[in-house]
Amino acid sequence: MTAVIPIQAVSGGCSDAPVLKERGQREVFCGLTGIIWLHRKIQDAFFLVVGSRTCAHLIQSAAGVMIFAEPRFATAIIDERDLAGLADCNEELDRVVTRLLERRPEIKLLFLVGSCPSEVIKLDLSRAAQRLSGRFTPNVRVLNYSGSGIETTFTQGEDACLASMVPSLPATSADAPASLLVVGALADVVEDQFARLFAQMGLGPVSFFPPRRATQLPAVGPDTRFLLAQPFLADTAVALEARGAQRLPAPFPLGVEGTTAWLQAAATGFGVNADRFAAATAPGRERASGALSRLRAQLQDKRIFFFPDSQLEIPLARFLSRELGMALVEVGTPYLHRSHMAEELAWLPAGTFLSEGQHVENQLDRCRAAQPDIVVCGLGLANPLEAEGLTTKWAIELVFTPIQGYEQAADLAELFARPLVRRAKLAGPPVRPLVPKPFEPARLEAV
Repeated sequence: MTAVIPIQAVSGGCSDAPVLKERGQREVFCGLTGIIWLHRKIQDAFFLVVGSRTCAHLIQSAAGVMIFAEPRFATAIIDERDLAGLADCNEELDRVVTRLLERRPEIKLLFLVGSCPSEVIKLDLSRAAQRLSGRFTPNVRVLNYSGSGIETTFTQGEDACLASMVPSLPATSADAPASLLVVGALADVVEDQFARLFAQMGLGPVSFFPPRRATQLPAVGPDTRFLLAQPFLADTAVALEARGAQRLPAPFPLGVEGTTAWLQAAATGFGVNADRFAAATAPGRERASGALSRLRAQLQDKRIFFFPDSQLEIPLARFLSRELGMALVEVGTPYLHRSHMAEELAWLPAGTFLSEGQHVENQLDRCRAAQPDIVVCGLGLANPLEAEGLTTKWAIELVFTPIQGYEQAADLAELFARPLVRRAKLAGPPVRPLVPKPFEPARLEAV
């Protein structure tokens, strides 16, 4: 079943456009996938998935690049003995955790990550986390969150993880100055770039969440203002607001426009002088604009179709449309948070076709009928669509890759240009058909 509902009006752009709300069969990864970038970000944390062998195979396959390093994630496999009640699951979990922490004494934060199997058998991981945290505190803190893919999309694993950490954040002191908290896992190189820009603006103190070390949790309180660096952190934002923090409304830092407006939101919130803001951001804006101008010719007027996958779709569509001249056929997103997306929606071209949720068969029909130049979708759809002659871009690559900020703007554009260039090279120049010469009988000449 489908229904068309209006977005809450903001102003101009696509803010008041209707949204196709779909419910049906979906094609997404589960939230366990978030472990792959989170375990690289929080360097003294360990992620223990409580699930099946399928969960273990998923994580190992998704993290195949880590094969030469000892990773900080594992799976406590629920097997037949546990399902049959021949073993006490909590005793088995305690045994696995104890052995793990004895082997890895450098771990300071342990996440028990729920999965579809552990939730189906009603294993209470929140109580297990409290029990284990009491046992191993102060050396190790144990938290839990759900990475189940039953009702969520894969980026919500990060949201659930960060939301589980918010109650553990220390409170700011009564006389603490106003501080900025950047929320969302960013590549270290991107985090460093943003830290330098904030320092050049004279803005601070600035903290990033999640931190690189679990022992360096940022303080939060009524004097904290936070910027979302990722668009899929709805639960984390609610948890921070419950602690008294205030969200600074802003688009997301993708491309020149998005990054500038995101930084401007922080500058305005902290009273940064306009001249100082311009001086701090001008070099990055100029470099990024020059790099994008060289890629615009490859993407101008190309038609793009977004399947709902990561919740990055609307900010990406805004960037590709406004800064690179691409035409938006359909912009699908798993969930549309109207408040967090208000600034992005106002920047979308009027008449943009938006869809929320997914009925994959219906959306495939619309995609095939539109025949776009490039399709952004999950791995499960990419190969079949490529076999049908459509050019695709894996949505999950846009989460794994550093794409935020000025210095990454051209890298982000190239992620969409490369599949088109590859398709053109594979097609090659037009081949002239071979026309056979008319048959001529051999002539014998006298000698």
